[in-house]
Amino acid sequence: MTPATFRIGLLFSSTGPYAVVARSMLNGALLAVDEFNAASGGPRLEAVVVNPGGELSRYSELSADLLQSGIRHVVGCYTSSSRKEVIPVFEKHDALLWYPSHYEGFETSGNVVYTGAAPNQHILPLIEHMTTLAGNRVYCVGSNYIWAWENNRIMREAITARGGQVVAERYLPVGETDVTKSVEEILALRPDFIFNTLIGNSAYQFLRALRLACAARGLDQPAVLPVASCSLSEPELEEIGPEAVDGHFSSSVYFATVESSANRRFLDAYAAAYPNGPTLSADAEASYVAVAILGRALEAAGTDAIEPVRAVVPQIALEAPQGPVRIDPATMHAYLTPRIGRSTRDGRFDVVMAASAPIAPDPYLVQSTPRFAVAPKPSHLRLVQ
Repeated sequence: MTPATFRIGLLFSSTGPYAVVARSMLNGALLAVDEFNAASGGPRLEAVVVNPGGELSRYSELSADLLQSGIRHVVGCYTSSSRKEVIPVFEKHDALLWYPSHYEGFETSGNVVYTGAAPNQHILPLIEHMTTLAGNRVYCVGSNYIWAWENNRIMREAITARGGQVVAERYLPVGETDVTKSVEEILALRPDFIFNTLIGNSAYQFLRALRLACAARGLDQPAVLPVASCSLSEPELEEIGPEAVDGHFSSSVYFATVESSANRRFLDAYAAAYPNGPTLSADAEASYVAVAILGRALEAAGTDAIEPVRAVVPQIALEAPQGPVRIDPATMHAYLTPRIGRSTRDGRFDVVMAASAPIAPDPYLVQSTPRFAVAPKPSHLRLVQ
């Protein structure tokens, strides 16, 4: 009997303002497809790849095309605005979006499986780390959409609860590279640290301009004006360039420098399949995880029908490159391992803090009781020597 073939969609903007990360995500997903097909004696996966080009309106259009063709499962989207754009399409067609990106939380949908980090797995550890390291006066700068709005809201609540202050909160259009005003304002206000929720080209230019402006004034930018982010990843370090690549903090559940046998296999397989890159990112790992879990779920269910697949997903335990991953049945978000990295001159991250085990997802921060304590509870993170 011929094994079944399940068609799945891959929805990533491999061109456009955040293409470098999206290409790494697509590569991670395709690698998982190839590995599943090589290892499985049962069903096979056939990937149908579409590229919205970073244009928001194209996401819902292409999603509808995929679902109307009979596909029931789509792995994709990087930005929260694109996810929000397509969820109504998936709900209408009763299909599953497998969303493989860290995000701002405050959302659940019966038509989404979330394999990227929830806010308690990235922004709360970053707040704890940066306030301890640098202080509690923060300048927030971000791209003008929901990812930055919501993360800055969480930052403001947490900083205020700790007796600190958000000295300014500024937004730029997605893709905007004129960052002069924000840089000048930062130099005037001298916050303890900068919370960066800019994405793509905007973030790269901001980091270059801030470093250059600090150097012109004889300031060691990483020491006196450290920048912290929940989205900065390895392929983006290459885009920033050597003059401003080092000394930035990023909160993530995966860095390429994670020490594990699963990660070494992942790195080797990715390098062999995609020698021209882009370099791996946390979102590429989340895309890999999404397809790996999806393939196992399809095999276990014996069908791509939504209800049987959704029922078996929480039963799957994966030894992912970052460590153990499983899906919480209550929220359909993943148990993940928070980490803090500091970028280096060679375009990597030194892991400076890491959780000792995967942390349960808390997308609405309802388990953070009190939600933001003035005196923080003992950290789940440990110092990495």
